[in-house]
Amino acid sequence: MLGAGTGDEIDQTECVIRMNNAPTRGFEEDVGSRTDVRVVSHTSVPLLVKNERYYFKQSANTTYVIWGPEKNMKQDGKGVTFNALLKLATKYLKANIYMVTRDKIQYCDNVFQNETGLNRMKTGAFLSTGFFSMILAMDMCDSISVYGMIDDNYCNRAHHRVVPYHYYEQKKISECKMYTFHQNKKFAGHRYITEKAIYAKWATRHKIQFKHPAWRL
Repeated sequence: MLGAGTGDEIDQTECVIRMNNAPTRGFEEDVGSRTDVRVVSHTSVPLLVKNERYYFKQSANTTYVIWGPEKNMKQDGKGVTFNALLKLATKYLKANIYMVTRDKIQYCDNVFQNETGLNRMKTGAFLSTGFFSMILAMDMCDSISVYGMIDDNYCNRAHHRVVPYHYYEQKKISECKMYTFHQNKKFAGHRYITEKAIYAKWATRHKIQFKHPAWRL
């Protein structure tokens, strides 16, 4: 997204969904400044807590949707993620924080299996925050514009751009290296490339368009 210059275009859409701790401050020209919904993995909740005033006070109009395994979301005092969210909700009374239910997590697992023929748990795969975000977007939106996502064949092209996995982390692992690493990981890996092939299939049935880079469906 760096250099995309699509910030104004993104801000003019009806609903802006962002993922995990992706910031806007300092990147407004490229990614915009509005965040209506933020879908967050249980592993990224500590990153939000580190900068809680930015995410939960200055961004008070944002709705947070948190997903994670049942053990982390338990409400009996043993759920690490739930406990952290409860503290935030108590401290920032205007914050809108929701958890993805166990039934919805199972629904997403079933979607993955229906699309691939593979059982997510048996293959050692973890669904990505992007997967949950896309399913949420399809539930909420009549049309979807996706920014900053490469297609499933992008990394195989000879002259693809080498960019950081996150636009806000310049000196970390590159996007394609991250995708390849996770795709081949035997346990606890995100199947990013497989998921993108699924999104391409969905785009033939739903009003989904991919911008910067544009996809050839």
